[in-house]
Amino acid sequence: MNFKKISIFTTFLLGTIVFAQKDVIIEKKYSKTIVRLAKSKKVQAAFNKIKELEPKTTKRHISLTEIEAPPFKEFKRAAVFANYFKDLGLDSLWIDSEGNVLGLLKGTEGKRTVALDAHLDTVFPEGTNVKVRIKKDTLFAPGIGDDTRGLSMLLTILETIKTLGIKTKDNILLIGSVGEEGLGDLRGVKHLFRNGGPKIDSWIAIDGGDIGRIYNKALGSYRYRVTFKGPGGHSWGAFGLVNPHHALGEAISDFVIKANEFTLKGPKTSYNVGVISGGTSINSVPFESSMQIDIRSIDPSRLDAMELLLEESTKKALDNQNKIKRQGPNLTLEIKKIGNRPSGELPMSLPLVQKTLAAASYFGASPELIRGSTNSNIPISKGIPSVTIGCGGKGGKVHSLDEWWINEEGQKAIQMTLLLLLSETGLVN
Repeated sequence: MNFKKISIFTTFLLGTIVFAQKDVIIEKKYSKTIVRLAKSKKVQAAFNKIKELEPKTTKRHISLTEIEAPPFKEFKRAAVFANYFKDLGLDSLWIDSEGNVLGLLKGTEGKRTVALDAHLDTVFPEGTNVKVRIKKDTLFAPGIGDDTRGLSMLLTILETIKTLGIKTKDNILLIGSVGEEGLGDLRGVKHLFRNGGPKIDSWIAIDGGDIGRIYNKALGSYRYRVTFKGPGGHSWGAFGLVNPHHALGEAISDFVIKANEFTLKGPKTSYNVGVISGGTSINSVPFESSMQIDIRSIDPSRLDAMELLLEESTKKALDNQNKIKRQGPNLTLEIKKIGNRPSGELPMSLPLVQKTLAAASYFGASPELIRGSTNSNIPISKGIPSVTIGCGGKGGKVHSLDEWWINEEGQKAIQMTLLLLLSETGLVN
């Protein structure tokens, strides 16, 4: 998705000078803080180190991309990523029961913990060819940008901190998380923020896109697998049996009519039947018919309302098809929720959001606050200071076999991420 860039201009608000861009306001105090931190000798040395490490960043980027990490099977990549953490040195390192890789750098005070996350998984199934192809300055491979570049950024940031002996007041928790994509349903981050999970006071996620795209708003979604089941039989000899496909077709038609009317007004809400499956041959009454449906909204209550519409339409189709059967047992219906990503929104005035805007502006971006579905959905929904930021460079065809990425000023995203991390954790002089 492309976002229009608008230059920053100065305006006045309640007597305080602020920077504004489109609907974005950056308070001057945060811009001053970011500029002061960026110009410090330690941070300038870190920026130079990041540039120096670019060949190694690219090498690790390619190496990690070529380890497949399909949904629910991220363990191969997780093991290699954990070894990178181990070699670079951490105060503690572990892989939790969900498969997340976590590495802790203790702060001098350690009263707070700031997490920096990139996700290990890709959308591609097991057996996908993930060999990186290089053409001139372009890297081609499934998952090359989303989110393997983020993983390599974490390693470069860690190496920079350790090599230069940078100390922070707060703890830094570096995370390679699982389950961000598709039916993974944010399982890695849900596990982190469960009751009894590690203490995380502030959250920064890296997940594709340019450095001007800043997520402080979570797009919620419900996902379902709807399945009609019947006895199945021959299309001629068993004619009159209940037909699961007929029921599914009626359910989809009825739901779309109701959902269309509902979504014409009110906060933006979407619906999509993305997968339909079932049946064995053209001359067989299927014994099963199912669909997977995705519903999204910026308003949690709208998701619940859409769920009711889905239940009404599927039960109506079930009853209608059972009424017109001529022989055999009734159809059965199962509605299983297979995804639940919460909505939420954090204010632009939040210090972490302000620091992120200021850091992006420092590196020449025209920042925008946007809504999306990322690992930050979970902490945002809990009111924990959280943002998702981009991995920089240039890329395209995300979630396709021809995904590509170009390291065009890619170091800026790493420098910006480190700057933001140090502003949030507190740099020790």
